[in-house]
Amino acid sequence: MNIYTIVIISFMLCVWIIETATDLLNLKNISDEIPQEFEGYFDAQKYKTSQDYLKTNTVFSLFYSSFFLILQIIFIVCGGFNFVDVFARSFGFNEILTGLIFAGLLMFAVEVLKIPFSAYSIFVIEEKFGFNKTTAKTFILDILKSWLIAGIIGGAVFSLMIWFFLHFGSLAWLYAFAAVTVFELLLTFVYPVLIMPLFNKYTPLEDGELKNSVENYARQENFKMKGLFKMDGSKRSTKTNAFFTGFGKFRRIVLFDTLIQKHSVSELTNILAHEMGHFKLGHIRKGLFFSLINAAFMFFLLSFFINSPFLFEAFFMQNISVYAGIIFFGFLYSPVSFITEILSNIISRRHEYAADNYAVRTYKKPLDMINALKKLSVDNLSNLSPHKFKVFLEYSHPPMLERISAIRRKTDKFKN
Repeated sequence: MNIYTIVIISFMLCVWIIETATDLLNLKNISDEIPQEFEGYFDAQKYKTSQDYLKTNTVFSLFYSSFFLILQIIFIVCGGFNFVDVFARSFGFNEILTGLIFAGLLMFAVEVLKIPFSAYSIFVIEEKFGFNKTTAKTFILDILKSWLIAGIIGGAVFSLMIWFFLHFGSLAWLYAFAAVTVFELLLTFVYPVLIMPLFNKYTPLEDGELKNSVENYARQENFKMKGLFKMDGSKRSTKTNAFFTGFGKFRRIVLFDTLIQKHSVSELTNILAHEMGHFKLGHIRKGLFFSLINAAFMFFLLSFFINSPFLFEAFFMQNISVYAGIIFFGFLYSPVSFITEILSNIISRRHEYAADNYAVRTYKKPLDMINALKKLSVDNLSNLSPHKFKVFLEYSHPPMLERISAIRRKTDKFKN
């Protein structure tokens, strides 16, 4: 093994150790006492169930991450990448087609290995805790659709990257970044219209009190939306959620049907006010900007390593190629990605507080907002006492008790 092999495997081990230690700290932070804020929402049995759900998922996650870490290290050290590359080259195709075969075989192998873990998570864990509504047919169709979409979109982007780095020399990273940026922006517009309906049914929210409430609020805030949709989330799970997607005339606000069933009109309007707040406060644009800056930095670094003989030696490769260099760089970039993900989560948590504040300030029913957040926590068996280090590393949303506390500080300004 050369120094690059040692460095790459060390990075992988360090990330695994940090994440494992964080999960163990999170388990130790569990409290048997129901927080006073949630008395009357969680009873003793329900609260214990939420803790059991956390423990079960944590153990499963640790096994999953350990399995794939060991598998990746063995694959690297035993020259697995070179074996796949020799096979891909045996067809005698050009660099782009050979790269697609190389990457496709690797991705296919990983996805196949993930299937039993996904099945166990859905049909054993989620079933045990009363969440699962996914049928075997839906599970299989979801996998096949995901593979098809990933193959088309991922294959197109990967081919474009190979082509740029083959033909544009030192400026290839800039052209590749520009092309991927344009592609990502286009996907943002068409994803809600072309891809999301492949997995779920989206129907316009029917006329009634909820639609009137949301439209009146949107009109008050001068928020123009293409539509307010209900999604058949109950097709897969009893969990509840709502989200905002798309830009311009493709902008949509989506409510899970499970969410509508369990919340009052005022609570649902608060939830949607929060989602509208993200847009009105520019969080969507800021998130996209951060993502593009990160991508530009990644492509710039890639240009220095994509043809590095040392990098290919680290993976015991006989031949240097652009397509393999792109994939190998992903391993080398993992510690940077780990740090940028932490930064992204810090920004996201601040945005969540700001969106909560926006909803409270504009809709002016903070107690209903608090009730909505509490119900979301109970319905999804959320962990109410995550360890601070776990929150720092992985949480894109603040812990629920902290969100509620921040909202309560606003209640003296508004009357429900």
